[in-house]
Amino acid sequence: MTGKEGVRETMAETAGSPVKGPKKKGALLLNKVKKNTSLYILLLPSVIILFIFCYIPMYGVIIAFKDYNSFLGIGGSPWTDYYGFKHFINFVTSSDFSLIIKNTLLISFTSVLVNTPFPIILALMINEVRLKWFRKSVQTISYAPYFVSVVVIVGMCAAFTNPDNGVFTRFAELLGFSDISYQLHSEWFLPVYLISGLWQGCGWWAIIYVGTLSNVDPELHEAAVIDGAGRIKRIIHINIPTIIPIATIMLIMSIGNLLNVGFEKVYLMQTDLNVESSEIIATYLYKQTFFSKGMKPYSYGAAVGLFNTVINLIFLFGANFISKKAGGETLL
Repeated sequence: MTGKEGVRETMAETAGSPVKGPKKKGALLLNKVKKNTSLYILLLPSVIILFIFCYIPMYGVIIAFKDYNSFLGIGGSPWTDYYGFKHFINFVTSSDFSLIIKNTLLISFTSVLVNTPFPIILALMINEVRLKWFRKSVQTISYAPYFVSVVVIVGMCAAFTNPDNGVFTRFAELLGFSDISYQLHSEWFLPVYLISGLWQGCGWWAIIYVGTLSNVDPELHEAAVIDGAGRIKRIIHINIPTIIPIATIMLIMSIGNLLNVGFEKVYLMQTDLNVESSEIIATYLYKQTFFSKGMKPYSYGAAVGLFNTVINLIFLFGANFISKKAGGETLL
């Protein structure tokens, strides 16, 4: 066979590859499934449970577009006016809409701004500790509050900020503050919420960063030391770049849950005096669904919940798109 004939055959095979490509990919995928059959069998129960309890119930979301009647059922309930968007319109045009959206976004954004850098700083500090027993002790002490019940945390906040004999109240008086009770003054609700949340979760959130730093190649630090780099420079040029990818993923996930402010803690901290700064979508949804005297509370509650989910999806895909354009890590 001459050189020209070999080139022609190669070109013919290359030209035919796009047709055979999908078939080859399908065959490779089938071979992978056959080789890992036992793993897929182990995964199957989880997939079935996820499908039954997470995807099948999504059918019920259509009650947001209907005037749901429990006697008629989901299918038999009539559709609402305005092409099924009556409950959404009622929510957007309600007098409470601007207040709860403002409070939800304010609490969410400030929580992300506070809870994102401090776990990273704590992880960097723990990673620099050379005594193993001291490092493990600090880790244990820092993430132990995460296992404390939310009810207990709220009770501690109420006791510490008590106007009469609270520890923080007495300390604040020495600094010139008159009263820091979040139960009596709405302006203190957000600071108490953020500080208590950071105290409870900072150590737990730092675990993933500590684990990431433990995988850093020691030779990188050794080479940096030989080049004359100090501890601060090694943290800036080695440790922080190692954390950035996982920190970006965590930040995107946090932005995707901006409107999902913790219901339990906010509801337990809420009083009639601080409701102007503590009423969020979750508490409003709970009250409208179970305590509303309206004719169709479940449909209205489903509409508010669906609105919340759609906005979260927009935030999630927006943050993912921005990260992708910036050349960072992405979820998709």
